[in-house]
Amino acid sequence: MDTLIYCIIGAVILIGVVVLGNAIRIVPEYQRLVVFRLGRCVGEKGPGLVLLIPIVDRAVRVDLREQVREIPQQTSITKDNAPISIDFLWFYKVLDPTASVLAVGNFELAAQGMATTTLRSSSAASCWTMCSPSVRPSITSCALASMKSPGAGVSR
Repeated sequence: MDTLIYCIIGAVILIGVVVLGNAIRIVPEYQRLVVFRLGRCVGEKGPGLVLLIPIVDRAVRVDLREQVREIPQQTSITKDNAPISIDFLWFYKVLDPTASVLAVGNFELAAQGMATTTLRSSSAASCWTMCSPSVRPSITSCALASMKSPGAGVSR
Protein backbone atom coordinates (compact mmCIF):
# COMPACT_ATOMS: atom_id res chain seq x y z
CA MET A 1 0.00 0.00 0.00
CA ASP A 2 2.85 2.39 0.84
CA THR A 3 4.50 1.62 -2.49
CA LEU A 4 1.34 2.68 -4.39
CA ILE A 5 1.21 6.00 -2.54
CA TYR A 6 4.91 6.66 -3.25
CA CYS A 7 4.36 5.88 -6.96
CA ILE A 8 1.39 8.27 -7.13
CA ILE A 9 3.33 11.03 -5.33
CA GLY A 10 6.31 10.44 -7.65
CA ALA A 11 4.07 10.61 -10.75
CA VAL A 12 2.45 13.86 -9.55
CA ILE A 13 5.88 15.40 -8.85
CA LEU A 14 7.16 14.29 -12.27
CA ILE A 15 4.12 15.74 -14.06
CA GLY A 16 4.51 18.97 -12.06
CA VAL A 17 8.18 19.28 -13.08
CA VAL A 18 7.32 18.68 -16.77
CA VAL A 19 4.48 21.25 -16.70
CA LEU A 20 6.67 23.80 -14.92
CA GLY A 21 9.50 23.18 -17.40
CA ASN A 22 7.14 23.89 -20.30
CA ALA A 23 5.72 26.99 -18.61
CA ILE A 24 8.98 28.82 -17.92
CA ARG A 25 10.82 30.56 -20.77
CA ILE A 26 13.95 32.64 -20.46
CA VAL A 27 13.98 35.38 -23.11
CA PRO A 28 17.28 37.17 -23.90
CA GLU A 29 17.48 40.96 -24.10
CA TYR A 30 17.51 40.96 -27.92
CA GLN A 31 14.38 38.80 -28.33
CA ARG A 32 10.68 39.08 -27.53
CA LEU A 33 7.95 36.48 -27.32
CA VAL A 34 4.64 37.17 -29.03
CA VAL A 35 2.17 35.11 -26.98
CA PHE A 36 -1.03 33.60 -28.34
CA ARG A 37 -3.58 32.33 -25.83
CA LEU A 38 -6.02 29.92 -27.44
CA GLY A 39 -5.18 31.45 -30.83
CA ARG A 40 -5.67 35.08 -29.80
CA CYS A 41 -2.71 37.43 -29.43
CA VAL A 42 -2.23 38.66 -25.87
CA GLY A 43 0.86 40.75 -26.64
CA GLU A 44 4.59 40.56 -26.39
CA LYS A 45 6.55 39.37 -23.37
CA GLY A 46 10.16 39.61 -22.32
CA PRO A 47 13.03 40.02 -21.81
CA GLY A 48 13.74 37.91 -18.75
CA LEU A 49 11.74 35.17 -17.11
CA VAL A 50 8.35 34.58 -18.78
CA LEU A 51 5.66 32.26 -17.45
CA LEU A 52 3.28 30.66 -19.96
CA ILE A 53 0.26 28.48 -19.38
CA PRO A 54 1.12 25.06 -20.84
CA ILE A 55 -1.15 23.78 -23.63
CA VAL A 56 -3.08 27.09 -23.65
CA ASP A 57 -0.28 29.53 -24.61
CA ARG A 58 1.86 29.39 -27.74
CA ALA A 59 4.89 31.68 -28.05
CA VAL A 60 6.61 32.93 -31.21
CA ARG A 61 10.19 34.20 -30.81
CA VAL A 62 11.11 37.42 -32.62
CA ASP A 63 14.71 38.64 -32.90
CA LEU A 64 15.06 42.43 -32.49
CA ARG A 65 18.67 42.65 -33.70
CA GLU A 66 19.54 44.08 -37.10
CA GLN A 67 19.74 41.23 -39.60
CA VAL A 68 21.87 41.14 -42.74
CA ARG A 69 20.97 38.99 -45.74
CA GLU A 70 22.61 38.55 -49.12
CA ILE A 71 20.67 38.39 -52.35
CA PRO A 72 22.26 36.35 -55.13
CA GLN A 73 22.92 37.92 -58.50
CA GLN A 74 19.86 39.63 -60.03
CA THR A 75 19.41 40.75 -63.61
CA SER A 76 17.78 44.13 -64.14
CA ILE A 77 16.92 46.04 -67.29
CA THR A 78 17.83 49.71 -67.70
CA LYS A 79 15.65 52.35 -69.36
CA ASP A 80 17.24 51.63 -72.74
CA ASN A 81 16.61 47.85 -72.41
CA ALA A 82 20.19 46.88 -71.57
CA PRO A 83 20.52 44.07 -69.01
CA ILE A 84 22.75 44.60 -65.96
CA SER A 85 23.66 42.14 -63.20
CA ILE A 86 23.52 43.22 -59.57
CA ASP A 87 24.21 41.42 -56.30
CA PHE A 88 23.58 43.15 -52.99
CA LEU A 89 23.12 42.98 -49.24
CA TRP A 90 20.04 44.14 -47.41
CA PHE A 91 19.46 44.94 -43.77
CA TYR A 92 16.33 44.88 -41.66
CA LYS A 93 15.38 45.33 -38.04
CA VAL A 94 12.08 44.44 -36.39
CA LEU A 95 10.70 47.43 -34.50
CA ASP A 96 7.28 46.02 -33.57
CA PRO A 97 7.37 42.27 -32.81
CA THR A 98 3.60 41.87 -32.62
CA ALA A 99 3.01 43.50 -36.02
CA SER A 100 5.81 41.46 -37.61
CA VAL A 101 4.05 38.25 -36.56
CA LEU A 102 0.43 39.31 -37.13
CA ALA A 103 0.64 41.48 -40.28
CA VAL A 104 2.79 39.26 -42.53
CA GLY A 105 2.99 35.49 -42.87
CA ASN A 106 6.74 35.43 -43.52
CA PHE A 107 8.28 38.77 -42.53
CA GLU A 108 11.78 38.02 -43.81
CA LEU A 109 10.56 36.93 -47.25
CA ALA A 110 8.31 40.00 -47.52
CA ALA A 111 11.20 42.33 -46.61
CA GLN A 112 13.45 40.55 -49.12
CA GLY A 113 10.85 41.06 -51.86
CA MET A 114 10.60 44.77 -51.03
CA ALA A 115 14.39 45.16 -51.10
CA THR A 116 14.72 43.36 -54.43
CA THR A 117 11.91 45.35 -56.04
CA THR A 118 13.31 48.65 -54.76
CA LEU A 119 16.78 47.86 -56.04
CA ARG A 120 15.53 46.80 -59.46
CA SER A 121 13.43 49.92 -59.89
CA SER A 122 16.13 52.30 -58.69
CA SER A 123 19.16 50.71 -60.37
CA ALA A 124 18.18 51.76 -63.88
CA ALA A 125 17.42 55.32 -62.78
CA SER A 126 20.66 55.68 -60.80
CA CYS A 127 22.69 54.45 -63.76
CA TRP A 128 21.62 57.39 -65.93
CA THR A 129 22.00 59.98 -63.16
CA MET A 130 25.55 58.86 -62.36
CA CYS A 131 26.71 58.77 -66.00
CA SER A 132 27.11 62.22 -67.51
CA PRO A 133 25.44 62.79 -70.89
CA SER A 134 28.64 64.06 -72.52
CA VAL A 135 30.67 60.95 -71.75
CA ARG A 136 28.46 57.86 -71.95
CA PRO A 137 30.38 54.70 -71.18
CA SER A 138 28.87 51.34 -71.92
CA ILE A 139 25.85 50.33 -69.88
CA THR A 140 27.68 47.58 -68.03
CA SER A 141 30.47 49.86 -66.82
CA CYS A 142 27.88 52.46 -65.79
CA ALA A 143 26.00 49.82 -63.82
CA LEU A 144 29.20 48.65 -62.19
CA ALA A 145 30.04 52.22 -61.20
CA SER A 146 26.65 52.68 -59.59
CA MET A 147 26.80 49.34 -57.76
CA LYS A 148 30.23 49.74 -56.11
CA SER A 149 28.60 50.40 -52.73
CA PRO A 150 28.58 47.42 -50.32
CA GLY A 151 24.83 46.93 -50.57
CA ALA A 152 21.38 48.31 -50.75
CA GLY A 153 20.55 49.14 -47.15
CA VAL A 154 16.88 48.50 -46.59
CA SER A 155 16.03 49.11 -42.96
CA ARG A 156 12.69 47.86 -41.74
